[in-house]
Amino acid sequence: MVFKLSVSSEILRTLGQRLRAQRLAQALAQRDLAQMAGLSLGALRKLEHDGQCSLETLVRVVQALGLVEELEDLFVLKRHSIAQMEQMEAVSQRQRAPRRKTPCSS
Repeated sequence: MVFKLSVSSEILRTLGQRLRAQRLAQALAQRDLAQMAGLSLGALRKLEHDGQCSLETLVRVVQALGLVEELEDLFVLKRHSIAQMEQMEAVSQRQRAPRRKTPCSS
């Protein structure tokens, strides 16, 4: 699936399916994984079915499956040119987002 072309519900469902496939590849029952992650069985079922869960639930399941390394590159800023590298360096030093410019009323 190409996430770039998908709506959020499709991405969530795909992530849930991928976690289910990982669980099955490790020969774990839903009940066992839920217990390992400290979650209710219902929370895990919902995650696997349609991807709906809290971020904490997602992280707990990923940890229980031993997939934490898969999260390492998630949302890491990618630099493609020297200009972007310089811009990212400046951004990393900034504490707040820049103010939005509002049109002046006369």
